[in-house]
Amino acid sequence: MQIQGHYELQFEAVREAFAQLMAGPQERGAALCVQVGGETVVDLWAGTADKDATEVWQSDTLVNVFSCTKVFTAVTALQLVDEGKLQLDAPVAHYWPAFAAQGKERITLRQLLCHQAGLPALRDMLPAEALYQWQTMVDALAAEAPWWQPGAGHGYAAFTYGWLMGELIRLADGRGPGEAIAARVAKPLGLDFHVGLDDAEFHRVAHVARGKGVAGDEAAQRLLQVTLREPTAMPTRAFTNPPSILTSTNKPEWRRMQQPAANGHGNARSLAGFYSALLDGRLLEAELLTQMTREHSLGDDKTLMTRTRFGLGCMLDQPQVANATFGLGAGAFGHPGAGGSVGFADPQYDVGFGFVTNTLGPYVLMDPRAQALVRALKECL
Repeated sequence: MQIQGHYELQFEAVREAFAQLMAGPQERGAALCVQVGGETVVDLWAGTADKDATEVWQSDTLVNVFSCTKVFTAVTALQLVDEGKLQLDAPVAHYWPAFAAQGKERITLRQLLCHQAGLPALRDMLPAEALYQWQTMVDALAAEAPWWQPGAGHGYAAFTYGWLMGELIRLADGRGPGEAIAARVAKPLGLDFHVGLDDAEFHRVAHVARGKGVAGDEAAQRLLQVTLREPTAMPTRAFTNPPSILTSTNKPEWRRMQQPAANGHGNARSLAGFYSALLDGRLLEAELLTQMTREHSLGDDKTLMTRTRFGLGCMLDQPQVANATFGLGAGAFGHPGAGGSVGFADPQYDVGFGFVTNTLGPYVLMDPRAQALVRALKECL
């Protein structure tokens, strides 16, 4: 498979690792970008982008990066905090009165950001089309009772984070969450990143499909078993309500929607550039970045049933946990996306990292493919 792009000679081992990854029989298309000190040292892409493996992955190919989107959303919210339009420890209901229902009157923005609010899922099943109805989703969440005492433990809000955070951003900023992210984060930095993609860009989007015959890690197996055996369990509901959540990735409606938990479309360059901008202070004041990247939640995740560690809207490295380490240093922060894409920053090495793929792996948290690339990177630094 031909590897496109460029790299600094010092990082030849990273190119080799990328080429090795792309030689795998399952791999379809992917891109990798590494910035050090804000300078791009690796910018590679390879493979195919379309369903039938006939179209070559291009320099500007976009792909759905799923939960990598969450940190863009958190940064947008924290900018609104900086402007005094939101407060981390004010009740969400102060901005969104209907949210106070079912004992949620004291839940704060901070608790939403670090997954302690108790709202990772909806109990009552919604129709498939509700996924694309913003008001239906936010009204359902406003009426929902927490699954546990808010603040007493955490559970990853895989999809609900998008409506909860998105509605707060909409109320405070006056624009849809995707428009706010574009105006505040993507456009000022020149990032090719979209939450709510224009139809005119659809031709650039890679078709996403699962790899076959890979079992995944223990965490993935646990989650799969619960989903199959316990239809009303909270982790099951988190990924299957509305029932269209996991089957809509390649649909036009999904691409158009502004769902700032899971449907960001970007490339490796946009992820690396975003994290470089966080490190050099272009997106957040130092004090807010410190808030964002300090540990807020640690331990057994009630949704993912594996050990997670969160700051505010970002995942923090767990060097001792095989499926939860980005791989450079203990200070790394960022977010993986379902199926293998990941973006992160490592302040110690001044690295912004982005990897995107359209071959979905069956892992919870970190995908071993990205970790192998980071190991190669570490040897070059």
